[in-house]
Amino acid sequence: MEFTHGDSTILVDCGMFQGSRTLERLNFAEFTFDPRKIDAVVLTHAHIDHSGLLPKLVKQGFKGPIWCTRPTADLLEYMLADSGRIQENEAERRNRRRDRAGDEPFEPVYDSEDAMAAWRKCRPVELEHYFEPAPSFRARLWNAGHILGSASVELYAGGVHVMCSGDVGPENKAFQLDPAGPSGFDHVICESTYGDRAREPVTIEQRRKLLQAEVEASLVRGGNLVIPAFALERTQELLLDLHALLQTGAIRNVHVFVDSPLANRVTEVFSRYTSELEDTGQRNIFNDPLFHFVTDVAESIKLNSTSGAIIMAASGMCEGGRVRHHLAHNLHRRDSTILLVGYQAEGTLGRVILEGAQAVRISGTDVRVRAQIRRIDSYSAHADQHELLEWIEERSPIAGTLFLDHGEASSMEGMRRELQRRSPGLNVRLPQIGERYELAAGKAARRTETGRADLEQAIGRDWQNAYADFATSLKRQLGELRSDRDRREAIVQMKEVLRSYAAHRAKHKTGK
Repeated sequence: MEFTHGDSTILVDCGMFQGSRTLERLNFAEFTFDPRKIDAVVLTHAHIDHSGLLPKLVKQGFKGPIWCTRPTADLLEYMLADSGRIQENEAERRNRRRDRAGDEPFEPVYDSEDAMAAWRKCRPVELEHYFEPAPSFRARLWNAGHILGSASVELYAGGVHVMCSGDVGPENKAFQLDPAGPSGFDHVICESTYGDRAREPVTIEQRRKLLQAEVEASLVRGGNLVIPAFALERTQELLLDLHALLQTGAIRNVHVFVDSPLANRVTEVFSRYTSELEDTGQRNIFNDPLFHFVTDVAESIKLNSTSGAIIMAASGMCEGGRVRHHLAHNLHRRDSTILLVGYQAEGTLGRVILEGAQAVRISGTDVRVRAQIRRIDSYSAHADQHELLEWIEERSPIAGTLFLDHGEASSMEGMRRELQRRSPGLNVRLPQIGERYELAAGKAARRTETGRADLEQAIGRDWQNAYADFATSLKRQLGELRSDRDRREAIVQMKEVLRSYAAHRAKHKTGK
């Protein structure tokens, strides 16, 4: 989000697009502003969808400071470095593809050097202490209860009082205190990841019972329990609960492999803040002898022959990282279990698996889904509808406009309807990507620039998801035909459909 007053302009967050391949391509697009004219960034937390384009910002000329909490700065060192390596590796992989021979080299969004240059711009500030991120702006950070170091951003500029929620954590969130902040704003910008749904309240003890049941069932089946887990916070929460279950004897001794170099480094950061974390008893629960932190690639490959273990790996939405390797080796096994414990965005492999795909495509290979697919919702780091409404109520009264962002269309619309039902006079907006507003004290926001409808179309499942679904089932469906002659005829007809459609679109485009 970009805020301008007088001659000063700041950003609150500068995150990467995550989801389908179509959506991720937006990370290569030009910024809608000149990075050289941004005076400062105020960062809510270290998740890549909030911080991931900071290195690109620096690469293109940003010279100012990045204000954030100290834990966020500590985490960002590893989060951005990892993101830089991912960009480099992805560019290298694409340039090796034979179908790109002779094309212009594919350039990464940024590299590791850009990532470290961005991290060095971090300026840690304490929660609830005023600071001036740029001339004519005054700000405070408030605990958001989402992940280690997460904050909501309170801004004052030109007599206008604004609150940006960042990501808001739920009740009973491990490690974190409940969200906090003042009341009475002109404008509030609130996330709405789970704006259309309410979860059954679950305590940490109840959540551990759910995890215990999944672990016990997977051990009975004899295969591995593979848990795609976000490297930041989700992995550490799972380790907290597994440690408790192992210590009390609720589950028998089982080896837990954390196969994620990034998660291992993030866990080291958590260890530094043990005395400040809730639910740990001020002990370092991460040094359990049954926890194995895998870094070496050869060690990771050895896990292919493992059975009866718990394997945690990033990414949490199965879009990259070592978890895809473990899915490729466990999805087809009837004795293995895949446990999804995080939000699965539209268009991601995790969402496709969750929605019951019979086969998926991983690194160009079709993989049948025979493993048990299980899910625990209680690990969410995001507030649900009830908790978001409570957070908004605590920020009230809102004299101007409440903006809803950071959610799928159905989530934001569900949240809007409930807000309008409760407070018919509240001005609620669902801004599109690229929209600009003028914010005044005590008045509803006035839109000054429309959004880009073409970008909205990139959100959600894209043609590549549809292609993957089609391609993974095609061979099986062809095999079900009676003869090779029928199969050849089917292929000929499919080619004709594509040729005919292309001709139709070309005719329609030229108007002939």
